[in-house]
Amino acid sequence: MTDVAARPRLTVDIEAGVADVRLDRADKLNALDGAMFDALGSTARELAEDSSVRAVVLSGNGRAFCAGLDFGSFRAMQQSGDGPSSPRELVRRTDENPANRAQFAAWGWHAMPVPVIAAVHGVAYGGGFQIALGADLRVVHPEARLSVREIVWGLIPDMAGPQLLRHLVRADIAKELTFTGRVISGVEAAAQGLVTPRCENPLDDAQAQARQIAANSPHAIRAAKQVLDTASTVSVREGLETEERLQVGLIGSPNQVEAVMANMEKRAPSFADVD
Repeated sequence: MTDVAARPRLTVDIEAGVADVRLDRADKLNALDGAMFDALGSTARELAEDSSVRAVVLSGNGRAFCAGLDFGSFRAMQQSGDGPSSPRELVRRTDENPANRAQFAAWGWHAMPVPVIAAVHGVAYGGGFQIALGADLRVVHPEARLSVREIVWGLIPDMAGPQLLRHLVRADIAKELTFTGRVISGVEAAAQGLVTPRCENPLDDAQAQARQIAANSPHAIRAAKQVLDTASTVSVREGLETEERLQVGLIGSPNQVEAVMANMEKRAPSFADVD
């Protein structure tokens, strides 16, 4: 198991191609402050560039996934100062990425080239819910509590949540959750299509799914995520052309040949990392 880097607010370990990322501010229910925003963004960038990573599991240590914005940071925002949690700093953009600093804490996981699975327990409120929405799959405990909570504080969800939520549920459901800020359970979230199968041990299930994903060709997995992510945002013609281009690149490649040979020889495949 390899530690990516020592950093505040997160623990990161990589084993057999699976990055285990855990929000690590358990005494505050993993609430978001300036350091947490920075850690989430920088970690997403680092893992996106790590060719050995084939899947990511995102979870929270302690009793919750993430309780949303830290109240102390909220007070700092009200003061409109220049601190790390001020509005000016949270909307800062440092590169060509479309997401600002706060948005990238959630959007960074959506933009990952490999699948990301969020394991959600306890609460996922506000920004915490938006971070979970950034994952490709959300494995949620039935008693977990989720909420688009910003309206309670007189705000709107602004960590890419609206851009992610609109592709998961009907517009009326997204609006009702956003307008009311009401809390829903993991059971209701599953019924609405917000989460993937709910379970009693989300982290164990998410890690098992990640290992299964990581056992497949990393080139094919990345191509599959790319074609599915773009399918709803491009024309049919562009989508079909993307399928064609990616498939042509895979056919006959070393990892694709290895997948065929491993199946024919009834053995576990040995795939090379992405260059």
